[in-house]
Amino acid sequence: MTAIKHALQRDIFTPNDERLLGIVNVCKAGKKKKNCFLCATVTTERPVQVKVVKVKKSDKGDFYKRQQTWELRDLTEVDAKDASKENPEFDLHFEKVYKWVASSTAEKNSFISCIWKLNQRYLRKKLEFVNVSPQLLEESVPSGESQSVAGGDEDTLDEYQELSTREEQDIESMMEMCEYAVSNAEAFAEQLSRELQVLDGANIQSIMASEKQVNILMQLLDEALGEVDTIEGKLSSYEEMLQSVKDQMDQISQSNRLIQISNTNNGKLLDEIQFLVNYLDLSKGHIRALQEGDLSSPKGIEACINASEALLQCMNVALRPGHEKLSAVKQQQHLFAELRDTFARRLTNHLNNVFVHQGHDQSSTMSQNTVELSLPKHSPLHRDLLRYAKLMEWLKNTHKEKYDGLSRTYVDYMSRLYEREIKDFFEVAKIKMAGTSKEAKGKFGLHGSSGKLTGSTSSLNKLTVQGSNSRRSQSSSLLDMGNMSASDLDVADRTKFDKIFEQVLSELEPLCLAEQDFISKFFKLQQHQAVMPPLAQPETEEADGGTLTRIPHHHEHRHSMSSEKDVVRLMMNKIFQCIETELNSLIALGDKVDSFNSLYMLVKMSHHVWTAENVDPASYLSTTLGNVLVTVKRNFDKCISGQIRQMEEFKISKKSKVGILPFVTGFEEFAELAETIFRNAERRGDLDKAYAKLIRAVFMNVEKVASESQKTPRDVVMMENFHHIFSTLSRLKISCLDAERREAKQKYTDHRQSYVINSLGQPLEKLNHFFEGVEARVAQGVREEEVSYQLAFNKQELRKVIKEYPGKEVKKGLDNLYRKVDKHLCEEESLLQVVWHSMQDEFIRQYKHFEDLIGRCYPGSGVTMEFTIQDMLEYFSSIAQSH
Repeated sequence: MTAIKHALQRDIFTPNDERLLGIVNVCKAGKKKKNCFLCATVTTERPVQVKVVKVKKSDKGDFYKRQQTWELRDLTEVDAKDASKENPEFDLHFEKVYKWVASSTAEKNSFISCIWKLNQRYLRKKLEFVNVSPQLLEESVPSGESQSVAGGDEDTLDEYQELSTREEQDIESMMEMCEYAVSNAEAFAEQLSRELQVLDGANIQSIMASEKQVNILMQLLDEALGEVDTIEGKLSSYEEMLQSVKDQMDQISQSNRLIQISNTNNGKLLDEIQFLVNYLDLSKGHIRALQEGDLSSPKGIEACINASEALLQCMNVALRPGHEKLSAVKQQQHLFAELRDTFARRLTNHLNNVFVHQGHDQSSTMSQNTVELSLPKHSPLHRDLLRYAKLMEWLKNTHKEKYDGLSRTYVDYMSRLYEREIKDFFEVAKIKMAGTSKEAKGKFGLHGSSGKLTGSTSSLNKLTVQGSNSRRSQSSSLLDMGNMSASDLDVADRTKFDKIFEQVLSELEPLCLAEQDFISKFFKLQQHQAVMPPLAQPETEEADGGTLTRIPHHHEHRHSMSSEKDVVRLMMNKIFQCIETELNSLIALGDKVDSFNSLYMLVKMSHHVWTAENVDPASYLSTTLGNVLVTVKRNFDKCISGQIRQMEEFKISKKSKVGILPFVTGFEEFAELAETIFRNAERRGDLDKAYAKLIRAVFMNVEKVASESQKTPRDVVMMENFHHIFSTLSRLKISCLDAERREAKQKYTDHRQSYVINSLGQPLEKLNHFFEGVEARVAQGVREEEVSYQLAFNKQELRKVIKEYPGKEVKKGLDNLYRKVDKHLCEEESLLQVVWHSMQDEFIRQYKHFEDLIGRCYPGSGVTMEFTIQDMLEYFSSIAQSH
């Protein structure tokens, strides 16, 4: 093995600047045994790198080659398989597990020991040795001995080491001095021996010459020892003196420590006293303000605010352990509690008086708003009360019961005040909507400020008024809209209603927002959490076009709430509990006066709901207007349903021609009105859905009326009305009805063509029957050139039929046809010339068709019509001009 080790060092590792320190002969476990060597090496250059190299003998010769190399730092575990028994197998865990079988257990143990030493010396990493005997692993030694142990390890490991460059130079110089050493080694050894003896003699002589100097040195050492004894005696005396000084200093230190403890205790006591004096002392001025302060003047209110804040600060001081047992502290706390209760009573009584007096002052100014459609402004009341906002916050933090009582008092008072104002305001709105108070009460049954309405909308849209037998017809029917001059309410009336309704909403909106803002600021309900009764659960209501949510807010509830926004909304619900009722009453009145007012109300209400939701989606105003919007949307849906029902109930006269149906004209008027109202509206989708329902109803009922018509042909009714619908939709450009516009155009074209074909069959009736028979024979299989041999369709029969229709007869028939078409068509659509021109084109097409049949079925017969195409054009032109 030594020879192999030297050979590997020389051939493989020396060229790579590496030293071979450990080697083991192995083969892979479990396979055909192919021997190789595992070598542990280190590099000669620093930093030192430790490697495990697999070396294998070449198949082509006797030299060895490096096959695989692993870094020792990548080795994680060495498994010797069995520490108690001899077992040549072992595993090395690199990136994967390599299983080996050594040639002997001794070589395996030697190699594992070498690995352990290299790791201890160069890497010092955590390397697991499993199933390895402890004797193979040397324990690490203290740091002071590490260098010698390392040196010993290196001497043990370095069984072979090359000469250094200096050693080679010394040997070469020695060889040069003894030239014969190369040829006579014994003479060279004798020469070296003689030189060594000369050196030993010189060393002995040098030692003997230095004996005198040694004696002198010994004498000096004795003198030094004497001096040391003298110094030790002096040090002992000094130590005794210092011991007495130390005892005195210990006594002084003990006295200083006691003085320091006393000073510390006095300082802490002073701090405690200063803490109590600073934080539990309320000035006499603050006490006087709390007991006697003027709560009506700005200066007095400011003084009370400062005093209440100082009192709250004193009461909220976090006392240190033991303070509550001091009698002075107990007295101060008792004083603070009395001041808190006294001031809370004074503040509560004063604010109650303020509510009452401000209410009386406000009521005195209400009469001036009864004539004009405007609500009284409460900004002066809010401005006066906001001066007490900080005191209300103090009351909320100190006396929650009194705070809640004041809140209830304010809500009760304001609800009565606002109820009077709002009812008077809506009374004025209803009077202005109806014209005068007397007219409103006489025609619409207004009683007091509630404005009760009774009645129903019949098919003639009549309004039944409580307490009166008179009936007032409405102008909200699609059947009536074409005759606006005959209705009681025209566009001006609707515009007036729209302005009144907008003014009502515009007055209510700032009123509610101002009151909600005041409640939030005055009662401090923006940030802190509170426990209050919640609102009722939302009720869902199905309305046409979607599900709308109604939130009831006229009931009191006893459940907990988590947000102070809900507290504000609950207070607003109680204060303005009459707004929704009055709005619904006004909406009912507008709907009774004219059901088309629901269009105006839907647009205005939607806009105000959208505005309120942008400000605060959860506000009282947004919720209330949203609930009212449900009613408006329901009225709008009823309006549309009523128009559809009127279409379905429409009956035509049996003695007069139909013309343009009233509900077709009414739809045109409705669309024009709706497009004007809903321009840039937020709820355009509701109108589009209504359009879809109305246009479907118009289509269906036009077809129904056309089928029932006896005086006017069905095609004429369909043609004229669908032409009118197509013209209306094309003019208004309603995008959601593009498909219906195209459908109306198609129906108009189809029925015009059908009417033209059916009408033209009459002037040349016999000729039509003759050629229909010819076409039937050809369809049955008779060849076209053989039709003339048929008895009923020979040339003589053809000439006979043609002679019955000379030019004069044709013109006469066309003139009669023109008169009949003129009787069928109405003047409103001006379709006579269009239809007449279509008849001309159809007549020419039939003429050319007859000539084509004659040419194909009667070739060479010389049979022709009694009139030409040019004659027909003159007939049509002269008839049209004559009429």
